[in-house]
Amino acid sequence: MRTRMRNALAALVTGLMAVSMAGCGETEGEGEDGFTVGLLLPSSAVPRWERFDKPLIEKRVKALCPHCKVAYANAADDAMNQRDQMNSLITRGARVIILDAVDGKAMRSSVQAADRAHIPVVAYDRLAEGPISGFVSFDGAQVGRLQGKALLEAMGDRTKGRRIIMMNGDPVSPNTAWYRKGARSVLDDKVTIRKEYANLEWRAENAHDNMAAAISDLGPHRIDGVLAANDAIASGVIAALKSARVSPLLPVTGQDADLDAVQRIVKGEQTMTVYKSFKQQADVAASMAVALGHGRSVHAIATTTVDSPTTQDVPAVLLTPVPVTAGTIGRTLVRDKVYSIHEICTPKLRSACDRAGLTEPKKPTEPKKEMGGDPGGVPARAGVARHLQAVRRRPGTPGRGTAAPGR
Repeated sequence: MRTRMRNALAALVTGLMAVSMAGCGETEGEGEDGFTVGLLLPSSAVPRWERFDKPLIEKRVKALCPHCKVAYANAADDAMNQRDQMNSLITRGARVIILDAVDGKAMRSSVQAADRAHIPVVAYDRLAEGPISGFVSFDGAQVGRLQGKALLEAMGDRTKGRRIIMMNGDPVSPNTAWYRKGARSVLDDKVTIRKEYANLEWRAENAHDNMAAAISDLGPHRIDGVLAANDAIASGVIAALKSARVSPLLPVTGQDADLDAVQRIVKGEQTMTVYKSFKQQADVAASMAVALGHGRSVHAIATTTVDSPTTQDVPAVLLTPVPVTAGTIGRTLVRDKVYSIHEICTPKLRSACDRAGLTEPKKPTEPKKEMGGDPGGVPARAGVARHLQAVRRRPGTPGRGTAAPGR
């Protein structure tokens, strides 16, 4: 009797759970080959995640798996919030998860929970700890090297003895140390790093406060350049320099090719940014996720392997970052259709865009049509009747009320 009761209750609970999940639209994708791909991105403060990564991943997943669904959540720079989001995806039965971790270490237990539920996790942009099944990012050390090289060039040939500020990213991000190591490999023994700051959550306001403190402590004339880890940090640094009336502005690096950063580069306020093709990264992540969701290996997609503090030989793709300056915006960001010239070159920036060679191609002009007819002088359409009337009225022209010659 008790056994039958337990079985009945279990069936009832299972049925209610199924109805509840279906009613909330949280079931797997429709069709035999469809399933749910979880997508967890880290921040709403950095524009790229919502503007580029999310829609590009969704589009590529749909192209590779028409019946698949993408369940998306943004952690808003809150690691605990992201853990809750991850646990929710596991409970809802996602078959694979793409994770860009706010804090790679803090997400270890959630990645382990996904592994126990036989849900593979693709680490996106940042390598989380735990049993990761695949990883796609850009070579972080190369990002830092590009920034360091650009800063040295902007400060001129005599860089030895120059004094810089290093504005690093959020220390909980596994990429922060990666970028810093690459930059230091170029900068060490060539400049003096007067101060170095960690900027929590990569936020512009934190960078502004840190840069303002550096200016107050050192004086604006004892700083020759700023290594800013990304464009949000660069915006805070530049705002602090302007508030301190530092003129001309110091060389400042960046990363992510945010639109406002590109416009600062056009204006001459920011030295450079590092462009990481969002489309390439999204395509690889979606390909890995769909392959894993179908039970296939990602070794055919991966081009290398990486190690995390907990896992060795994670199949990985490390893409190549590209430096962008005022002179290369057209052949990088505009060519790749990240932004149009119209988006970049607002009315206030037209003269600066002209100097940078950013001008919209002129539309070909159509040849002017002659009013009244073709080259032979025969009037067209509506002009025909008027022409005939004019001819008839000419002196000596045959017509009504006029005698023809010879008659």
